[in-house]
Amino acid sequence: MKFVTERKPGQMAQNKTQKTDASVEQFLNNVDHETRRKDGFKLLEMMREITGEPAKMWGPSIIGFGDYHYKYESGREGDFFIVGFSQRKQSLSLYLMTGFDGYEKMLSKIGKYKTGKSCLYINKLDDIDRDALRDLIATSYKNFKKKQA
Repeated sequence: MKFVTERKPGQMAQNKTQKTDASVEQFLNNVDHETRRKDGFKLLEMMREITGEPAKMWGPSIIGFGDYHYKYESGREGDFFIVGFSQRKQSLSLYLMTGFDGYEKMLSKIGKYKTGKSCLYINKLDDIDRDALRDLIATSYKNFKKKQA
């Protein structure tokens, strides 16, 4: 995932995608596309069950679960979520901070998708095997938590 930053001269860059107190349910209820809205509520429930974490809004359009603190060798640091998703116009974007290296076998069971570095793009939940998606999210979340321990 690419971090967008904002800073003043002489100040370390800050991540623009910050956790907010905005309502997750209100955000999902305002999604115009009916299928995306319904899929969003299904993903919300699935990720809550998998992580045991409350859903939080990160920026205006990302729903994240869990959080961690990162610090780069450059000295830049911040906080981010471990797994999450967003309703985009083109697709549902699922964010798994472990990335996808080593998850090829799990991905082969999912169905129709595309990936970015830490993003899994799907058109709708009906295009994929939900049990395979659940396994991928759970494994990614557990592996990330182990790495942080």
